[in-house]
Amino acid sequence: MNYGKLYLVPNHLGEFNNDIITNSIINIIKNIDYYIFENEKPGRAYIKNIFPSKDQSKLEIYLINKKTNLNEIDSFLNPCKMGLNMALISDAGCPGIADPGSEIIYNAHKNGIKVIPLVGPSSIFLALMSSGMNGQNFKFNGYLPIEKNERKKTIKFLEKKSILTTQIFMETPYRNNKLFNELINELFPETKLCIACDISLKSESIKTMKIKEWKNKKIDLNRKPSIFLIQSE
Repeated sequence: MNYGKLYLVPNHLGEFNNDIITNSIINIIKNIDYYIFENEKPGRAYIKNIFPSKDQSKLEIYLINKKTNLNEIDSFLNPCKMGLNMALISDAGCPGIADPGSEIIYNAHKNGIKVIPLVGPSSIFLALMSSGMNGQNFKFNGYLPIEKNERKKTIKFLEKKSILTTQIFMETPYRNNKLFNELINELFPETKLCIACDISLKSESIKTMKIKEWKNKKIDLNRKPSIFLIQSE
């Protein structure tokens, strides 16, 4: 059976940026009418920015996010099963990385549908690249626990693990300042902390310092998308 392909199309990390738009992305958006978005409004805006003349009334759109019934996911790939190409696009960055799209991708593999990833920005990997920390061994931990005691235990646990493996995590932007204060209070003075904030935006800030140095800095990370990395010695 001649199935269509599932293209993994990278999105911007913030405002529209022509630097990441390749000819491959333009051609895919031009020729595909079947999309899986994390959310419809930013997905349609992305397509309009890349190919303004595309008739969006003809698009068939599926949504994969926290509200999606996982039992419906397999049906999202029906166009591929009919020989039509599809594109998976998350709200920001690369599909499948800190993103619900991984369920769709795994289902594509189970159904024998070819998955084609396209090159694009990932805040996690850009933060690691620019941190000066161990890029041979690293772990992305997602979000830390919200409960205070569990969060404190997790921070200390990750610090122990970071001797050999760079530990990467993130927080909901409006809780960034609280997390920063917890990190400088809980981590050892010699532990290195990188904060990569607003990656790829004009306001981008990426800094790596030891905790004892961070304690002398006043920063405001409120509502700014940030990635945190630690490495102890």
